[in-house]
Amino acid sequence: MRSSEGRGVGEASGAGRAQGSGQAKGGRRAQLEHTGLRHGWTTGTCATAATTAAYTALLTGEFPDPVTITLPRGQTPSFALAAEELTGDFAMAGIVKDAGDDPDVTHGALVRATVRRLPAGTGVVFRAGPGVGTITRPGLPLPVGEPAVNPVPRRMMSEHIAEIADRHGVSGDVEITVSVDHGEEIARSTWNPRLGILGGLSILGTTGIVVPYSCSAWIDSIRRGVDVARAAGRTHVAGCTGSTSEKTVVAEYGLPEDALLDMGDFAGAVLKYIRRHPVDRLTICGGFAKLSKLAAGHLDLHSGRSQVDKGFLAELARHGGADETLAAEVATANTGLAALQLCQAAGVPLGDLVAKTARDEALAVLRGAPVAVDVLCIDRAGTVVGRSTIQ
Repeated sequence: MRSSEGRGVGEASGAGRAQGSGQAKGGRRAQLEHTGLRHGWTTGTCATAATTAAYTALLTGEFPDPVTITLPRGQTPSFALAAEELTGDFAMAGIVKDAGDDPDVTHGALVRATVRRLPAGTGVVFRAGPGVGTITRPGLPLPVGEPAVNPVPRRMMSEHIAEIADRHGVSGDVEITVSVDHGEEIARSTWNPRLGILGGLSILGTTGIVVPYSCSAWIDSIRRGVDVARAAGRTHVAGCTGSTSEKTVVAEYGLPEDALLDMGDFAGAVLKYIRRHPVDRLTICGGFAKLSKLAAGHLDLHSGRSQVDKGFLAELARHGGADETLAAEVATANTGLAALQLCQAAGVPLGDLVAKTARDEALAVLRGAPVAVDVLCIDRAGTVVGRSTIQ
């Protein structure tokens, strides 16, 4: 079982069928529609909806039900409340997570947000309630000791608090405690305990939407995406692991939508199909840790079927000039990101080495097909932390 929210996702709807012209459309949104699967909502979206309802009730005495929020890409979904409580000191609202057709371990979980007023000037403070984990090791996008409420959900909740506060003429200084019923038990089916996120789940999501996951449907959508790009005369396509990597390649190369392939975890599916149906150039872009798996020879990048090999990263670091002390630290780092940060601090180009090695692995799978390949490794913010040359 898994929690898939960490994958960046595109919009849950979009043109994916033939339009009036009879021509198929391409791009990541078209791929999603082509799968025929129903999208869902991230825990971050549910926590934001619960926070919005709770804070509104705290200020007005009434819970909005359903409660409507705005997602990072502008969608405005509404959610029915599954739980609510209001006292003079706090308000609590709960939303049941619907993961759509995705086999997410958090599907059906009750996500609660409890909001309390704080003194003016305090800002928005996040707390981990029952079922939400706490960061205990470095290498994650939050400092040690912080509740495992990821940066984008924090921003979503803070923005909704600010909007409601402005509407009612108050300061918007609050404490938000996020909890998930039975979250500690559910978290045992995730990677959280191994990553040092203890006590429960992470509150995740980059776009607020969960892309439904089906191996056969997604691989079929990749093939269709390649076909559409070729039919449109595209000579440069990009295989992206999620929405953040998509934004990066658009910024780097200005590629049109129908040249973007949402490969997700299926690097092998992209490479094998392009081997049989070549394009002039393929850019592969994704998170550093995920592409380190490709560099190590894995073609399925899903966390349940391949893991980051930090011993492999340590060996690459040695090739990049790392001494044995640094190599040992890389080999025992908590995450791939932590290994990268160690090497960056020491001036060892681990990101470039991973990108180059991943490119070479991709070329090996292409088996001499007339396709030039380059690889971009990015961090969680979309900053390029490693790149290969084109070969």
